[in-house]
Amino acid sequence: MKLSAVILTKNEEKNIVGCINSLSFCDEILLIDDESNDKTRDIANTIKGASIRVISHSLNGDFAAQRNFALTKAHNEWVLFVDADERVSEKLAQEITNIQVTDSQEPDGYYIQRKDILWGRELQFGETGEIKLLRLAKKDSGKWVGNVHETWQVKGEVKTLSHPLIHYPHQIVSEFLQEINQYSTMRAEELFAKKIKSNLFWIILYPKMKFLKNYIYLKGYKDGTSGFIHAVLMSFHSFLVRAKLYLLWKGIKNT
Repeated sequence: MKLSAVILTKNEEKNIVGCINSLSFCDEILLIDDESNDKTRDIANTIKGASIRVISHSLNGDFAAQRNFALTKAHNEWVLFVDADERVSEKLAQEITNIQVTDSQEPDGYYIQRKDILWGRELQFGETGEIKLLRLAKKDSGKWVGNVHETWQVKGEVKTLSHPLIHYPHQIVSEFLQEINQYSTMRAEELFAKKIKSNLFWIILYPKMKFLKNYIYLKGYKDGTSGFIHAVLMSFHSFLVRAKLYLLWKGIKNT
């Protein structure tokens, strides 16, 4: 298959080299940059041995729209979406390269398992333990939906690849909190647009339910301290979403 890889970026100078290097098996690497003010674009343009195109395009608070824009710019029939803090392992790259399809058996897309490496430990439990993401598909097989936590809705047959995508989320707590603040604002605005309301009951209860689900029900405690910290941070994300949603209904804009 002829394959285009897409990376969405925003100030990813620390991650971009490793990400691009893991995509060397692709025929094209398309970097859609949300007006970075660091060296992300400069670094990408200096990497040799890869067919890289860098396009500046504002995110405008809508990840699905950004990914759909990328689909219109990809040159090849198949597209692989990878975030800047993700890496395609050699085994996954080989598996994708070895995909042999015929007209009668060709699927429209593939789910890829993702493994999170957080503070030196692979998270095997919690909400990230068994996550599968539809990241590889035919360009014209569907579209992305959702401003944040977006999903690729592909029509037709979808299979699952055997080897995982490796994810290195923010390895510094302060950076993790910055991302949670950004994503919670976007999620609250998305729920507000859907006329969903929040109140004190949900502001208190939802984060507790989130923590218990991740740490107890999904056995996040088996991931040790890393699992506990991750469960707490995801619970805090839920708190911020409901609190910011409540403030939006009160006419108070979140920043």
